[in-house]
Amino acid sequence: MNRLHRLLPAAVVLAAASAVAQDRAYEPKALARYDVSYGSCETTFPEMKGHRDEAYLSLWRATPNDKTKARLADARGSASYKAERQHATQVAAKASAPDAKKLEQQCKALWGELSRMPKPAK
Repeated sequence: MNRLHRLLPAAVVLAAASAVAQDRAYEPKALARYDVSYGSCETTFPEMKGHRDEAYLSLWRATPNDKTKARLADARGSASYKAERQHATQVAAKASAPDAKKLEQQCKALWGELSRMPKPAK
């Protein structure tokens, strides 16, 4: 029951955020930390390679399109993104080896979110 009380507010926040996800600018510092952690998932799970943007957008329930990809590119080009990415990379390098089971759970959860998103029509 305690876990449900923590997950319910998170679900409400995600549902509310998804409504504005297409039109929002992405926060460069959070994006930098996400990119560094996604890199460790790519190392562990090769099938995740090349799906970084789609996985990030799936967390916001945003559809990958030219507009969202341009916003991600703008965020990644900012000075705050570059500084935070460098800092996050240094912190990750100094940290002790992550618990393999915890890393696996996080990567699989992220991959699961990506698989829930509707596939774009080609």
